[in-house]
This record gives sequence, structure tokens and C-alpha cells, in this order.
Amino acid sequence: MAASGSIFQCLLRTSQQSLGKKAVAAQRIILPRQPVPRFTTAARFTSKTTPRRQFTTSSKRRASAQPGDDPNFTSIVDNPSELVRTGRRHGKGLIILAIIPITALFLGTWQVYRLKWKTELIAKCEDRIIRDPLPLPPRVDPNAIADFDYRRVYAEGVYRHDQEMLIGPRMREGEQGFMVVTPLERGDDPGAKVLVNRGWVSKKFADQKTRPDSVRPGEKVRVEGMLREPWKKNMFTPENRPDIGEFYFPDVKQMAELTGSQPVWIEQTIVPDIMTYYDYEARGIPIGRVAEVNLRNNHAQYIFTWYGLAAATSIMFWLVVKKPSNSITKRVKMNKGW
Repeated sequence: MAASGSIFQCLLRTSQQSLGKKAVAAQRIILPRQPVPRFTTAARFTSKTTPRRQFTTSSKRRASAQPGDDPNFTSIVDNPSELVRTGRRHGKGLIILAIIPITALFLGTWQVYRLKWKTELIAKCEDRIIRDPLPLPPRVDPNAIADFDYRRVYAEGVYRHDQEMLIGPRMREGEQGFMVVTPLERGDDPGAKVLVNRGWVSKKFADQKTRPDSVRPGEKVRVEGMLREPWKKNMFTPENRPDIGEFYFPDVKQMAELTGSQPVWIEQTIVPDIMTYYDYEARGIPIGRVAEVNLRNNHAQYIFTWYGLAAATSIMFWLVVKKPSNSITKRVKMNKGW
């Protein structure tokens, strides 16, 4: 009886152990094993003191009504847009560029009238030169000289070499010299004296003693030349110094007062001949000028210059105004209801 009881207890223990193993296996299948977190030594000390990170930084939603709650609200995405330019496309330079062609066109047109005036003036002067020379009257009205500019005249008298004046320096064919101006005394009337530009002499013949062939006191001469208007001094020419005998430009009125002459200027002319030039230059005789009109007429060049500038700047202005805009920097979309 005791032996059977011990056997029964062994069987009961064996069944309980088998049932326990099956329950543990079933529990392993149903409930997966959870990983055990590993804590480092630093985490053990800081896990209790580190605050929890905030999930969002946005402020709490206001309880007031939002624009989206309005049924008539229109989003900026749905609002119509327009193309605008960022900044000013053109500055003040465009105004200057627009003024240049207008000014150049005006100056070019003005030069057209100047060309017409200068052409007519040269034609009048050339007509006067080809005419036979007129005798110069004893007294000449200075105000009437402009109407007889480049008119050929002749006069007879005696040179006053003691009142000779040298104007210069003047260059001729690369050589330095002077213009010889000598008063011409006509008849017994002291008021009939006029100024004669005899021509050019080399610098080495500046002294009258070195050119005896051109200085013959008391000899009666016949002078043929052109009646000219008084010269105009430019801003770069120094003032004459008659006190020391230095003259840099022909101031007709000043010279007339110094010599007691009429303010009448005659430029002596000669027939162009190369052998005569060499002979006069070697002997120190003043070389007169050729009877021709030497008025400059560059107005045609000025017309081309100004009209060309007007055309070029007009094209530049058109290109600047019609220049296509840069899609990156010059056009952006801007909402009208922003």
C-alpha cells in the first residue's frame, strides 16, 4: 500500500512538470519576448533629471475666428496676379540719352544754314577778287570795309619805314619769320595814310639793315592788294606790347593810332611764281600773299558729324527702351490683394 502510494505521487509529479512546460511554451508563442532595455551608467544617473522634449513649438490655437472660417474667404493662391518689374528699369541716364539726338539734330540743321551762308560768302569774295582793282580813295569809311572785303585795290605813295612793325612769329614752310607791316603815306594829306601788310620775311631779316633791297626811304611805290576787315584776336594769343615793339596779332585800330593812319588794312599780293619766291626770300624782300579766298568752310563735315551722332544715339535709345526684360531679376509675380 505504501509502495503504490509512492508510485502515484511520482506519476502526479511527472504530469505536472509536463503540463508546466507546455504552458510556458504556449505563453512564449502568444506573448513575444520583450527586449530588455540596457541602461548605461550615465543614463542611470541622468534619466531621472533630463526633462522631456516638447513635441511642438507652435503656439496654442487661438480661440478667435480664423480667416478660413469665413465662407467668402479667398486664398492668395486663388487671387489673380499681375506681372510687375522689380525696381526701376531706367534711370535719369535715359533722359540724357533722349536729349542727345534732339540736340544733335538741332545742331546739324543749324550747320546746314551755316553752310549755305558760308558758301554764299565765299562766292561773293571770289567774285570780288576776279574783278579789276579799284583805286583806293584818300579817305575810307571803316564801316564800309566789310562790304568790300577781299576787294582788290591799288594805291600809290611812300612807305614810312621808320614806322615799320613786325608781327610774329609766323611760320612759312617750316621756317620762322614775321609779317612786315608798313604805313603807306599817300600825297600831302596825312590823314590818307593806310596800313599795308607787305608779306613775310625770315627771322634772320628782322633787322632792316639786313635787307636793304626792301627798305628804300623816299621811293614812290604802287601797292596792289586786297582790302581786308580787321583781324579778330583769339583767346590764346597774347596782348601786343607796342612799348617794346612786340606785336603778336594785327590789331588794326591799335596800329593805326600808333602811326597816325586810317584803320584800313591792305594785304599786298603777288603773282605766284616759285622763282620769285626764292629771289625774295634770299634778298629779304617781304613775300606777299596770293590773291585767293582763304575762308575755311568745314560746315559739311559738321553736318555729317551732328546728323551721324543724332542717328547713332537714336538707335541706342531705341535699343535701351526695347531691350527684353530679364525673366529672373526684372519680372516677379505680385498678388493684388497682398
